[in-house]
Amino acid sequence: MKNILDIPRTAIEVFNLLPEGTLCEVIDNTLYMSPSPTTDHQRILFDLAYQLRSAIKDTGLGEVFIAPCDVYLDAEQNVVQPDIIYIKKEHADVIQRKGIYGAPDLVIEILSSNKNYDKEKKFELYRRNGIAEYIIVDADNKEILHYLLIENNYQLQPGLAAGQVAISQLSLRLSF
Repeated sequence: MKNILDIPRTAIEVFNLLPEGTLCEVIDNTLYMSPSPTTDHQRILFDLAYQLRSAIKDTGLGEVFIAPCDVYLDAEQNVVQPDIIYIKKEHADVIQRKGIYGAPDLVIEILSSNKNYDKEKKFELYRRNGIAEYIIVDADNKEILHYLLIENNYQLQPGLAAGQVAISQLSLRLSF
């Protein structure tokens, strides 16, 4: 019989009991479950991740990861699985075997069903953890919301044409 003290008391404790590969995130002690991404979402994810990885593969500038890859923020009290993660080589110490422990330099989220989740919950989480660049891609209309962290606040950057993404810190343009 389980000891009453073994019962998980926080969302992160529940998260740590889930099987590998579960599409689940924890933000501010709340579990968020996600359905599998749409095929449109996956096409965009593959296109962007492939171009980003190809652009930096041999440069030594950093590393690119795609979901599912856990990113632990707020001293490991929150965990998310951004669609695309970029970490500069000078911040490589946040990369560990089980995931990313600290703020990546760039996060790209591709919207599927719950658009406000990425635009509000994750937006605030990424801002307060100092993620320098946050790009939101709307899979339905291919529009981009591109934010740069300036003085601890995200500032929306001028948009490009639908299907075009500019990554400021790499002076790189991607298309999908």
